[in-house]
Amino acid sequence: MTWKAPDIDRREPPLIGDERTQLQAFLDYHRDTLLWKCSGLSAEQLATRVVPTSNLTLLGLVRHMTEVERGWFRLTAAGKDVGYVHNYDDDVDADFNALDVADAPRDYARYRDEIVKCDAAVRDLALDSTFQHPSPKRTEPYSLRWVYLHMLEEYARHNGHADLLREAIDGETGE
Repeated sequence: MTWKAPDIDRREPPLIGDERTQLQAFLDYHRDTLLWKCSGLSAEQLATRVVPTSNLTLLGLVRHMTEVERGWFRLTAAGKDVGYVHNYDDDVDADFNALDVADAPRDYARYRDEIVKCDAAVRDLALDSTFQHPSPKRTEPYSLRWVYLHMLEEYARHNGHADLLREAIDGETGE
């Protein structure tokens, strides 16, 4: 049996709520949107490069957002010593390159697991909490509020990519 990305029901953000509730709800909506763009596709389809001049794939976006989630929430905001999933010393685009369709179910599950771990890592931090980025090149402090806003921007951009990739794969479009 061929693995397919599972269906997902996107959670709609509430129209009213405090700042933390709204930020989390919109982040969850964007996370769900990426998974929704992948739903029903086989591992081969998720790893298909539909734009010849680009290394973007839906599976690469899932892998990339796993790293982005981990990097901003667990490594930076929570200060956890968890490292990255891929080795970026050898390949700065490791999350988009060397895709193995056999790894698609694992990569998909890793993304879902990372989201749970990231939410848990920052659950008790205030939005005004500040921290240093682990890179010695970045010396300015960041707030958790900034991280949430940055993640919304990151997902909005990449979900636009995902929408175009999905349409090129099988013609599916959506909001």
